[in-house]
Amino acid sequence: MIITGARAPVAVHLARLLNGAGVQVILADTFVSPISSKSRHCHKYLKLPSPRFEREACRDALLSAIRREGVEAIVPTCEEVFHLALIRQDLPIPVIAPSAEMLGIVHNKHSFITYARQLGLTVPNTRLLCAQEDVVQVGAQSRQLVLKPVWSRFANEVLIRPTAKDLRAVVPTPQDPWVAQDYVAGTELSVYAVAKQGRLVALSAYTSLYRAGKGAGVCFEPVAEPRVRDWVETFVNASTWDGQVSFDMILTPEDEVMPLECNPRATSGVHFFQDAQAFSRAFWGEGEVWPDIEGILGSRLAMGVYGLPQAIKAGRLGRFFRTLAATTDILDWPDDPEPRRAQIATLMTILRLAMRQRISPQQAATYDIEWNGPDQP
Repeated sequence: MIITGARAPVAVHLARLLNGAGVQVILADTFVSPISSKSRHCHKYLKLPSPRFEREACRDALLSAIRREGVEAIVPTCEEVFHLALIRQDLPIPVIAPSAEMLGIVHNKHSFITYARQLGLTVPNTRLLCAQEDVVQVGAQSRQLVLKPVWSRFANEVLIRPTAKDLRAVVPTPQDPWVAQDYVAGTELSVYAVAKQGRLVALSAYTSLYRAGKGAGVCFEPVAEPRVRDWVETFVNASTWDGQVSFDMILTPEDEVMPLECNPRATSGVHFFQDAQAFSRAFWGEGEVWPDIEGILGSRLAMGVYGLPQAIKAGRLGRFFRTLAATTDILDWPDDPEPRRAQIATLMTILRLAMRQRISPQQAATYDIEWNGPDQP
């Protein structure tokens, strides 16, 4: 099988789990030498053209590898899933993901909320902003709102309870709309799940102790919350979801689960699974599996880059170093040290791309695979 998105720690973790259960894994991505390519659980590495900018060339490279290696399935892990869904009819093997239509519905931060409401699930009030007049209409309530682009990731550009001055940065258009979502107080949770044709087979929920800015967690602690499972199970059953899916949620003081957005791909919750045999059986639809790691996980490199400055600013260095000492690195794995050693090389690839394109490192991390809607340039 081919696992795409090899730059991501979640890809190397999936490779370790599935290869550990006897599946021969080819890792694929656009980088020359991402962290996953160094894993002993990587049978071969396949460098691809950018699915965002060279989709047909990417398709042809995959077709060639499928024929040459006898590949039986493709498992996307990052936003390349949208591009692969659009070429799946040209591929002779399954892409383990929902249809392009369903992916588009849930990745869109407005239509996801609308869809979940139609399924009878509790959701926060979320309004679509397509023009400057729409921003003016919500301006008086802005301190009770969260504004963000419909197509975005890692909390890029998100404005939490913005001031009138902050709203000047919001310039939505029909091609690049925003949403204004009611601010929901409570505990922020992230959820990773796997479903097989509408049946929930794996789920882990966690809270982020440190983040890269406002967005992706770099240190996280598992959370056992049955209400989360109930919500996710209802969603995957009603949508007949097939593949990986993730959610950002709030657990309110009234113990109500409120979804904020959906990421139809892998996220850090996969790291809480370590039993390769049990996970692989569930992933292919044979039973269920639940997290078997209960401690704190994180990227120790990213904690140094992002968490340490946050701790210094907040005056909580003691708490930071206690958390760091208790954290198991997400790239640690028995007899497989190379991915962790390869982090710096992958980071340098991202930084060089950021400088070339004059974008932030976070934006560069997904620049050539991300999906920004059907009208993206």
